[in-house]
Amino acid sequence: MKRRTFLIGTGTSAVAMASTYPAPAIAQGIRELKLVTSWPRDFPGFGTSAVRLAQAITRASGGRLVVKVFAADELVSAFEVFDAVSGGVADMYHSAEYYWHDRSPAFSFFTAVPFGLTADEMNAWIYHGGGQDLWDEMSAGFNIKPLPCANTGVQMGGWFAKELTSVDSYRDLRMRIPGLGAEVVRRLGGIAVSLPGGQIVSALQSGAIDAAEWVGPWSDLSLGLHDATKFYYYPGFHEPGTTLSLGINKTLWDSLNEDDRQLIQTAATAENCYAKAEFDAENATALETLVKSHGVQLRKFDDAILQTIGKVSEQMLAEIGDGDALTRRVYRSFLKFRKSAMKKGEVTQNAYFHARGLAVPVGE
Repeated sequence: MKRRTFLIGTGTSAVAMASTYPAPAIAQGIRELKLVTSWPRDFPGFGTSAVRLAQAITRASGGRLVVKVFAADELVSAFEVFDAVSGGVADMYHSAEYYWHDRSPAFSFFTAVPFGLTADEMNAWIYHGGGQDLWDEMSAGFNIKPLPCANTGVQMGGWFAKELTSVDSYRDLRMRIPGLGAEVVRRLGGIAVSLPGGQIVSALQSGAIDAAEWVGPWSDLSLGLHDATKFYYYPGFHEPGTTLSLGINKTLWDSLNEDDRQLIQTAATAENCYAKAEFDAENATALETLVKSHGVQLRKFDDAILQTIGKVSEQMLAEIGDGDALTRRVYRSFLKFRKSAMKKGEVTQNAYFHARGLAVPVGE
């Protein structure tokens, strides 16, 4: 694993690029910070959350910290933001940790794990269950300080050119899917493809891929995935509570005073809560629009498919969790928390959802 040597673009190292960019500009007590994202500019949910967070930090600091947002491909590409911040080309990134799976599979645990934690459970694990300390320890090796800053909630299972008749439908299926979900697809005999959001629709329309998952109704509608195919599957077993991250250059973070570090943490925590509520509200409206206005056909994954995928997922997680010492600690912490959360959920959320369904059937 090369933690200090990495490439940005074509043959140019981030360290070399960093020498052409000044450290965060400081003039008359004002520090300018570059925030790079993995999303198209102003993209609903992801891109807008990054902008809102940047504005919150700027305003809360009274203008001492001026955060400027660079969308994907404006300074570096969508998947280069980690290396850019690690090497000092940029100061912060707004992205998803499972994109850094090749650096360490443990990163995926801080975004989404198949059959893993929901948004509320992810927050509980990170904020109060030891997750943040493990995340800090892992990211410090790459000169990054991470914070949760948004969550999409339970995502959808994806868009498919053809209906899934059995788990065998995944064989030779070319699907755009990131993180540990991609490894599940591979183990089912499919071909996982890594693509940034802006390239998904054209890839589906051209036949370069047969299926794709992005986020959920709001983001998928904005991206135009309904123009590429009409079969829309649920639930998103691979991303039950997808956490987005604010990654901060650790050298910069360590140079900030305690008040500014607390300010950034508070802004990220507030955006984490606000963004999840926004996704919940917008997804409900967008799902109705997709079905009623665009003829999208909702399909639930068959229980037999889910059971098979679940077994494959658990085996995969066990193998990953048997890796290096830090990954083993992350895996064991995650599993312990999931077990506790599932027990609690049976007598709280799950029981309530069942009761509400009895009293107020869906559609009434």
